[in-house]
Amino acid sequence: MKGEDKSTKKAKYTLLDEVESYRKRHVDNLSVKLLLGVLLALFTALLVVLPDIYLKNEIYYESRDIAKLYNEYSVLKEENRALKQKLEKIKFKNQVLDTIF
Repeated sequence: MKGEDKSTKKAKYTLLDEVESYRKRHVDNLSVKLLLGVLLALFTALLVVLPDIYLKNEIYYESRDIAKLYNEYSVLKEENRALKQKLEKIKFKNQVLDTIF
């Protein structure tokens, strides 16, 4: 039995040595091709995404400006309506006073 134990241990160590040598021979480092591929994919993704972000940002700021101008337009329209009413009152008052005197 002791002979089998030694031969089993020897086989185990031989197997471990083979695995270790295989790992040393096949170390997966980052290759230049893989690095360039990843950089190219990243650049392409940025090329696609950045214009979209820029356009959405511009649309947001333009819509804010439009909303601000529309609010000012609404206020001016209401002021115009109030001024027209005042003008009508003054015209009516003027006509009444002209007929009296």
